[in-house]
Amino acid sequence: MMHFEHELSGLKEKLLLMASHAESAVRNAVEAMTNRDYDLALRVKDNDAVIDRFEVEVDDLAIQLLAKAPLASDLRLIAVAMKISQNLERVGDEASKIAKRARDLSMEAPLKLTVDIPKLVDLSLQMLKDALDAFVHQDPASARDLIPQDKRVDALNKEIHQQLASQMVQDPESIGRCLNLMVIAKSLERIADHAKNVAEEVVYLCEARDIRHAPKTQGSSEWSTA
Repeated sequence: MMHFEHELSGLKEKLLLMASHAESAVRNAVEAMTNRDYDLALRVKDNDAVIDRFEVEVDDLAIQLLAKAPLASDLRLIAVAMKISQNLERVGDEASKIAKRARDLSMEAPLKLTVDIPKLVDLSLQMLKDALDAFVHQDPASARDLIPQDKRVDALNKEIHQQLASQMVQDPESIGRCLNLMVIAKSLERIADHAKNVAEEVVYLCEARDIRHAPKTQGSSEWSTA
């Protein structure tokens, strides 16, 4: 039993290390965009393979542990770890997309229009951090609290897209750069979606309830806890 607990702890540690790499990849990709850093953008794309390897390692370890899990709660934890690693791998993919667009933008003149990509980064990565903290502390209340925040990210992404669409109409020469920024904003919105997925998995882990398609409370943007 002690050996199993040690291996389970190792699974959680590997998952959190993967999360750290995924978060760093996003921040570096955005930094490459902000600073017009071609070389950093290339490094982010190259490092995506590291996150992919983490997913394989987490899955391999989880499959080994499934055969040993003595309790239903252990089985849920292992299954949730696999789903979280899948979401983190997709966060890494989005970081790679951002880096590719940052590389392209670094080779063109800066866009005169300023859009609030940094705020979108902060909101998305804060959601991811909070979701992972909820996983570490097995805190379903915190996980539920962060789920409605996805709406703020969606709204900001929509606002950015509208600004960029207007810019393309006013200055057709900016279309390529605006499209690159639209893809970056969409990738950040998807990162928030993955954070929301992680939060929903935490609720399942702690309460053995799947809330992914649960109805919302009438008149509220928050998920029903009934």
